[in-house]
Amino acid sequence: MFQTIAGFNRGRLEDFRRIEEQLDELLGAWPRAREIRYSDFGAFPPMNIGGTADSVDIYVFAAGVDPAKLEISIQKNLLTISGERVVQRNDARQYYRQERFSGAFRRVVSLPDDVDPERVEASYRDGILHVVVQRRESSKPRQIEVKTTR
Repeated sequence: MFQTIAGFNRGRLEDFRRIEEQLDELLGAWPRAREIRYSDFGAFPPMNIGGTADSVDIYVFAAGVDPAKLEISIQKNLLTISGERVVQRNDARQYYRQERFSGAFRRVVSLPDDVDPERVEASYRDGILHVVVQRRESSKPRQIEVKTTR
């Protein structure tokens, strides 16, 4: 209803989406996982990334993911998080809407140049994966004492 009011034709949007997929295939991009929820405005799982002078904090909202099966790696300032979410379905039930999907996922995040790949910690609690990447000591701000000479 709102698409017609705003002047958008759903068929045209689908045409653009199909062209995007064809370009991805042509240029060798990773195919999207069809089993996982795809959002035009983001990817699964959603993330919040922030930082302080001491570290970069990555929060990954991955409810329903087995933390023992998460794979986290860092190479050349690229943090890769992959895993799989399995949601049990009752095939005897007819679903009218399903917003939780099963499937594999992979997210790659570019980190700042001053992070230390040897100092990474990860924890999982209440469906949230928290990855902390410490910054190098040499890149942290330090106070410089001014000496007076006579």
